[in-house]
Amino acid sequence: MDTGRLQTHNPTGPEGAPRILVVDDEDDLLELVRYNLAKSGYQISCVSSGEDALSHARQWIPDLIVLDLMLPAVDGLEVCRRLKADAKTREIPIIMLTAKSEESDVVRGLERGADDYITKPFSPRVLAARVKALLRRQEALRASELETTIDVHELSIHPGRHEVTLAGKLLDLTYTEFALLAFLAKRPGWAYTRMQIVDAVKGEDYPVTERSVDVQVAGLRKKLGRFGSYVETVRGVGYRFRA
Repeated sequence: MDTGRLQTHNPTGPEGAPRILVVDDEDDLLELVRYNLAKSGYQISCVSSGEDALSHARQWIPDLIVLDLMLPAVDGLEVCRRLKADAKTREIPIIMLTAKSEESDVVRGLERGADDYITKPFSPRVLAARVKALLRRQEALRASELETTIDVHELSIHPGRHEVTLAGKLLDLTYTEFALLAFLAKRPGWAYTRMQIVDAVKGEDYPVTERSVDVQVAGLRKKLGRFGSYVETVRGVGYRFRA
C-alpha cells in the first residue's frame, strides 16, 4: 500500500492550526478526509494502522482524532480504549468512523471513550461540521477549567492565573510544583503512579522524570508547611491528595 503522500512525520496544513490525526486503512477514504479537513484550515496527519495511531498520537499530540473502527490487527475500539487509558492522550476527543450502523457497535465505541461517531458512507461536510463542533466544545471546556478555582481544605488553586493561596497567603511555586499540586488536587483521594504524574505535569522549568517527582513532592510539601501532609505517599503506587 503506497501512502507516501500521507506520511505521519510530514503533516499538511498551516502551522499553529488545530491538529487532526486521521486513522483509516483505506487509501481513498484517508485522502478524502485529509483533503476536506485540510480545506477547512486544519493541520492533518494520516496513518493507516492502529499501532501507528497509538504511536503517533503520543508523539504528535493532536487536538482531535478521526478513527476508523475496522482496522487490521489493533482495531479502532482497542485504539480508543488505550488512548483514553493514557494520561497523555485521554483528553483528546475522538470521532469514530464505522461502516456498521448497528446500535451495539455505536454503544461499544462510546463506552470506550469515543466522543462522537459517523457511519459510512458520510458527507465530508458533515464530518467537517462535527469536527468543528467538537473542537469548539473542547476549547470551551479548557477555558472553563482555567476559570474554575480548585478549592480544597485551605488551599485555593487558580489554573488561569497560575496562583495558589494557602490560608489566604500566596505561595511561590515553580511551574512544575504548581502543575503537580493542581493535578493531584483536582481529584482528592485518587492515587497516581509517578509515570502518570510525569505525563500530566511535564514542567517548563526543567525536565521531569519519575525520580524527580519525589524531589518535586518533597519541595512542594516544604512550601505547604503544616499542610504538606495533604500530599500523601501511596506505598507501591505513587501519590495522592488527601480526600
